[in-house]
Amino acid sequence: MLVPTGLLYLLLHTAGLLPALVAVIGWSVVTVTIRWVTGRHLPGTLLVCAGAMVARASVALALSSALVYFVQPVIASVFMAALFLGSALLGRPITRRLARDFVALPVHLRHHAGLQKVFVQTAALWGLGRLVDAGMSIGFLHLGLDAAVLSRGVLSGILTAVMAAICAGWGIRALRRMPDLSFRFGRAKTTTPAPALAAA
Repeated sequence: MLVPTGLLYLLLHTAGLLPALVAVIGWSVVTVTIRWVTGRHLPGTLLVCAGAMVARASVALALSSALVYFVQPVIASVFMAALFLGSALLGRPITRRLARDFVALPVHLRHHAGLQKVFVQTAALWGLGRLVDAGMSIGFLHLGLDAAVLSRGVLSGILTAVMAAICAGWGIRALRRMPDLSFRFGRAKTTTPAPALAAA
């Protein structure tokens, strides 16, 4: 995200809006294309980020408005906040579903009351973080485009990393306080079945 943000900032002041947005689209497309052509791994996060940047820049380009480029992530942050906070309030935290992509939860723990509470809390925390992100973006946007570039390109990424650390720390702390659960990092141990005894 830093490179396209830097390109946007530099070209917006030197060449204008059109070259700045084209540079953002070009960088995103070239980054993904080089990885694909060279056979390197294409992480899902890279594809999502590149796709989001191309979509944002394309809409801003079509409307010839830099403001549109910075307003779109604010709308996305508010939507994400509503999604996470709403799922927490309904007692069906989206974090439980997302956790399956990163952690192999045993089947008997999927409906554990304490674990459910942790998922609700982390969903609420992440939702609040998205609201802070939206508020920060709007505040910086009122200060001008330079401040908006700083907010979306740098501060938003830092806030996301901080909130990820807070949610992870909160979850680990809560799990370690549960008397009926044992939490540890590492791969799950696999038990090797005992060899069958040959019949005499």
